Amino acid sequence: MNSDITMPSGKRDQPSVEDNHDGTVSLKYDPKEEGLHELFVKYNGENVQGSPFKFHVDSITSGHITAYGPGLTHGVSGEPSDFTIYTKGAGAGGLSLAVEGPSKADISCHDNKDGTVSVTYLPTAPGEYRISVKFGDKHIKGSPYNSKVTGEGRKRNQISVGSCSEVSLPGKVLDKDFRLLNASIQAPSGLEEPCFLKRLPNGNLGARRTVSKFEENTLYTYTFLFPGISFTPREIGQHVVSVKRMGQHIVNSPFKITVGEREVGDAKKVKVTGNGLKEGKTHVENLFTVDTRSAGYGGLSLSIEGPSKAEIQCKDNEDGTLNISYRPTEPGYYIVNLKFADHHVDGSPFTVKVTGEGSNCQREKIERRREAVPLTEVGSNCKLTFKMPGVLPYDLSSTVTSPGGITEDAEINEIEDGLYAVHFVPKELGVHTVSVRYKEVHIPGSPFQFTVGPLSDGGAHRVHAGGSGLERGEQGQPCEFNVWTREAGPGSLAISVEGPSKAEIDFKDRKDGSCYVSYVVGEPGEYRIGIKFNDQHIPDSPYKLFISPAMGDAHKLEVAQFPTSGVQADYPAQFIVRKNGAVGQLDAKVVSPSGTEDDCFIQSIDQDMYSVRFMPRDNGVHNIHVKFNGVHIPGSPYRLKVGKGDADPAAVHATGSGLGDVKTGHKTDFIVDTCNAGAGTLAVTIDGPSKVSMDCTEVEEGYKVRYTPLVPGEYYISLKYNGYHIVGSPFKVTCTGEDLAERGPQETSSVVVETVHKVSKSHKGGAGVVLPHFKSNATLVTSKGMGLKKAYVGKQNLFSINASDAGNNILFVGIYGPKGPCEEIFIKHMKQNNYQVSYIVRERGEYILLVKWGDDHIPGSPFKIET
Repeated sequence: MNSDITMPSGKRDQPSVEDNHDGTVSLKYDPKEEGLHELFVKYNGENVQGSPFKFHVDSITSGHITAYGPGLTHGVSGEPSDFTIYTKGAGAGGLSLAVEGPSKADISCHDNKDGTVSVTYLPTAPGEYRISVKFGDKHIKGSPYNSKVTGEGRKRNQISVGSCSEVSLPGKVLDKDFRLLNASIQAPSGLEEPCFLKRLPNGNLGARRTVSKFEENTLYTYTFLFPGISFTPREIGQHVVSVKRMGQHIVNSPFKITVGEREVGDAKKVKVTGNGLKEGKTHVENLFTVDTRSAGYGGLSLSIEGPSKAEIQCKDNEDGTLNISYRPTEPGYYIVNLKFADHHVDGSPFTVKVTGEGSNCQREKIERRREAVPLTEVGSNCKLTFKMPGVLPYDLSSTVTSPGGITEDAEINEIEDGLYAVHFVPKELGVHTVSVRYKEVHIPGSPFQFTVGPLSDGGAHRVHAGGSGLERGEQGQPCEFNVWTREAGPGSLAISVEGPSKAEIDFKDRKDGSCYVSYVVGEPGEYRIGIKFNDQHIPDSPYKLFISPAMGDAHKLEVAQFPTSGVQADYPAQFIVRKNGAVGQLDAKVVSPSGTEDDCFIQSIDQDMYSVRFMPRDNGVHNIHVKFNGVHIPGSPYRLKVGKGDADPAAVHATGSGLGDVKTGHKTDFIVDTCNAGAGTLAVTIDGPSKVSMDCTEVEEGYKVRYTPLVPGEYYISLKYNGYHIVGSPFKVTCTGEDLAERGPQETSSVVVETVHKVSKSHKGGAGVVLPHFKSNATLVTSKGMGLKKAYVGKQNLFSINASDAGNNILFVGIYGPKGPCEEIFIKHMKQNNYQVSYIVRERGEYILLVKWGDDHIPGSPFKIET
């Protein structure tokens, strides 16, 4: 460990470091200047958490009030922050304190009777806090102080309970049209937001069935009552509901609805009772009751944040009251946010002190600085690396799709044992999509975003991670995964492992914007892997996984006849497991792309062989977990494609104003283009300072997602197709405007859609072929060779085309002569859009040679050729 101090003058100094021989060290320093100092503490060349630490130095004999302590510079939400005020020799005067920030912070002071005052404040949310210390109505030196409070180590759990107004609208609509409808509601103030269509119960699934006979065939006709709408009333008065199909109003739309005073949700009228919001105990259910009977309509949301992710249970008594309980596993302060109709109820956020035994959870963390990698340019050799031990190289394949939509195979080679690199040479600037597949299934992290040229944006949302060490592991054995930071730019990468035992973490930087992490833990159990970039969790972090006990006899088992193709949803599939003499219990389960788990049926075939049978319910990649005595057997979980297997997240793209800058209260949308991506599961999640009303409707090219943010700030939109992030996801969206609802610490809204196979309208007859969007300039194509001027009968006539500076497109060559088209034309692509063309003419006469780069003639075309 080493340390140094930057003084206000800019000079450097060093404190003395003493080893206390108990796992801690003491730093002592005799300051030589007044003012703000910065203390840098490094271990193995890396800053420890919180470094550099800032502190103020003042002269004791100056007669000034001074303050010092960690609470003036940093803290952790939900944990007390301390600092000390030195008042000796200051004379008479009143001392006043204030702490301002994202949450209320209770302040307590204690006079130490020695000229110092100890101050403690409790921040309940992360963010910047402003600490004012005044003496005689004047700020003391250094005041106001800025303290950065992080959520490090905080766990959060959240539930939402729907309680909306349901209104029946007149009219009828056929079931087949229902999924094409979307609706919005405009309040008297003009605020318009999407609302949700909902079938109202009426008979059998809200339908009347009529049966008629037609030529001995029974014709069943379903006539559905028009669905109602579901929304949260915010204003009194007349609301206008628009229901549209593919952008056009349906019959009788727009509809008018009058909202009365009693129907508007009022958080102030919600009553909360129970001791669970005052104090709590670990490992037991802490109870409280919420009564919304007098509060109108509104959704109830509850989040609990603290040292552990407390399990929440909610029982709806169906009379306007709910019984809620939470079960924390670690003692400490917990913050309970309780909202109704997007507003905090009285007393929220509640600060609850939880006592009791903890779970002996241990945490290990490393932090490394990530430098920006050099920019890549058109024509340069690009490389993307990943480590994937235990696979056969010929089972790996890769493709690269350019910004213009051109997909080409990419070369994969093995650099060293288990370390692979994808190589490609880009032909245009912009975001490329790199797909890496193992046995036709995307590896974790794929499809990758790879920007050629300057990066468009950076930050934690551009960091991705993947590997078996984020899914499963075995005690005492290395658990490994990759982290790709190239697209995020420079910053600090922190990796933490938390669970029943301390982890040994190893970090290898590949110096190309990717790194490899390996960790070993000594005890089995539930672990959490946190990956942060610049103090912000990356997408899907923290990862929760189970480290199984040492493998034991599980390594003896082997799988045979595992299906690799042809498995269909709702049809049974099976494979064989041989025990090979191992003694113990075999169990198996299948996990669908949406995360649903289902048990497999295991049947003994003979003494040492078992049949494992399962029924996949969805299309997409399933994981088959096979365990022996609770431990994964080699290769488990097995990945299996169900259905045609044509759902490709690399082919999905998102565009629209809803992915750019947006405003509060304004509905906005974006299109998820699934043409040529096959049928799959589209999951849309929006995280931000407020919940958003969101709906997803089918349009010609894919699906339109519409949402309305209510609070300004940064929103992150995650788009996953069959469980994989599409390129660009999550998208960072900046929202401006006024607060139209109360700000939450982090609110999540989501919708999941089972998509259908789509093709571009202009290519419905072309077997689903969609031409890429080419960016090219035919005027930059050059040509040379005798074959452009004169042709010899019966001989090879040659010329060359150079389109290396003309962007990407398709080369078209045609020759027309006295008796029709030329008999033979050969085009050979040399490399980098350089072509060699040869042709043979059989008759004398005048020929016309056409050369086009895409739809446009190159300079000189059409050429006149004489024989």
